[in-house]
Amino acid sequence: MFTLTPDPITPTLPIPPESGGFVSFEGRVRNHNEGLPVENLEYECYEPMALREGERIVQQALATFNIHGAQCIHRYGHLSIGDIALWVGVVSAHRRESFEACQYIIDAVKALVPIWKKEYYRGKKPVWVACHRCRGENRGRASLL
Repeated sequence: MFTLTPDPITPTLPIPPESGGFVSFEGRVRNHNEGLPVENLEYECYEPMALREGERIVQQALATFNIHGAQCIHRYGHLSIGDIALWVGVVSAHRRESFEACQYIIDAVKALVPIWKKEYYRGKKPVWVACHRCRGENRGRASLL
């Protein structure tokens, strides 16, 4: 399941009894980027397409990897330093499948879901951050398409 929310993230991925592996990832707002002090940030999205594409990615992970369940939650709106911006959880019988599927979901969401980030810096104008490295980060990993 893929979810968008303006509220703080509260994961609720059920863990079935056949699952021995559970992996989660929290992407948090940090106080710096590329040498600049970040005060907070804002995410915007095109919600209908983001929901459709995010759900397609989670369903692709379920079909590709030997996992029992997966969930991805992405926030939008203004976020403060330390807030969770992205949460991914995956359950499977063994840890390897959970790790691989979790990484696949994170990489695919970054590369393919229409969500944009604006960083607010101390003493500078806010800037929309380009994801110019997203495609290159995925070399050698499971195909995103």
